[in-house]
Amino acid sequence: MRIRENVSLRQYNTFGINVAARYFAAFNNTDELSARLEENPRIHKIIIGGGSNILFTKDVDGMVLKNEMMGIEVLKEDNDYVYVRAAAGENWHGFVQYCIQRNWGGIENLSLIPGCVGAAPMQNIGAYGVELQEVFEGLTAFHIRDMKMQHFGPSDCAFGYRDSVFKKEYRNRFIILDVTFRLLKKPVFHTSYGAIRQELEKMGVKELSVQAVSRAVINIRRSKLPDPAVIGNAGSFFKNPEITVEQFQTLEKLYPEMPHYPVKKYPSSADNDSGRVKIAAGWLIEQCGWKGFRNGDAGVHVSQALVLVNYGKAKGSDIYRLSEEIVQSVQKKFGIILDREVNIL
Repeated sequence: MRIRENVSLRQYNTFGINVAARYFAAFNNTDELSARLEENPRIHKIIIGGGSNILFTKDVDGMVLKNEMMGIEVLKEDNDYVYVRAAAGENWHGFVQYCIQRNWGGIENLSLIPGCVGAAPMQNIGAYGVELQEVFEGLTAFHIRDMKMQHFGPSDCAFGYRDSVFKKEYRNRFIILDVTFRLLKKPVFHTSYGAIRQELEKMGVKELSVQAVSRAVINIRRSKLPDPAVIGNAGSFFKNPEITVEQFQTLEKLYPEMPHYPVKKYPSSADNDSGRVKIAAGWLIEQCGWKGFRNGDAGVHVSQALVLVNYGKAKGSDIYRLSEEIVQSVQKKFGIILDREVNIL
């Protein structure tokens, strides 16, 4: 694809923010990627996939490269697992459905998460008690400076809560090309988190299957989260904060109904702290009166306080300013500092 100039990025980010990129191009393979990087070595590069975890707050005075690498293949299988490699440009939900159709288990709880496969390990995406790192086998990434491909195994990625090495020390240094998953031939179901069991009962499901769990998750997400095609958003804007047991016990006396969860441990991460409790960020935001708030076209969704939305013509700076006000109010009321899940550009 040729390099285009002064391209609107509205259609390339799920918030629908109308900023412009000085240069824009897509790549479908490593040769095209190398060519784009070599043609303009001094120009700042930003890599995007589905644009579902980005908030653009200004025009991009550089080049935006869209990863459109596609393909899914089975690498190997044994009695228990099938190892599947997917190119980074594949739509995540499309990949989940591809696996579900073949009765491969492990990612059915991650149905309907927006974005592409390449962003999954970067964010260590998770939902309804399951995280990407639990089915992650490895990935191939392209080193921007050295122009070489490198393999990353599970321990190399330093997975944490919505976090990985690619969001920290390797940020803007690697481009993820493909991801390999280890999926179960005999699925093990996770239905205790959230409202999955209730939804399965509502659906009249008598026997669990990956298809049924996926459909339940889809139903729940569609009932709570706005469709980016209708209202601009990036899903959950904030991470669920983790606090010490002592801080939680103090808050629990004041707010006994406060939703909380045990912190999942990450063997290779600083998050492996046994003395912490996870608090529902959406509940904290709602208690501060933000649910349904709207200022111009920037707002907080009426059904889910964790989701900030663009009702049409909001600027990225409007959304960011709203997020700052929310952070400050939660800190003032609860003494908890919220951390954004969305990447601010």
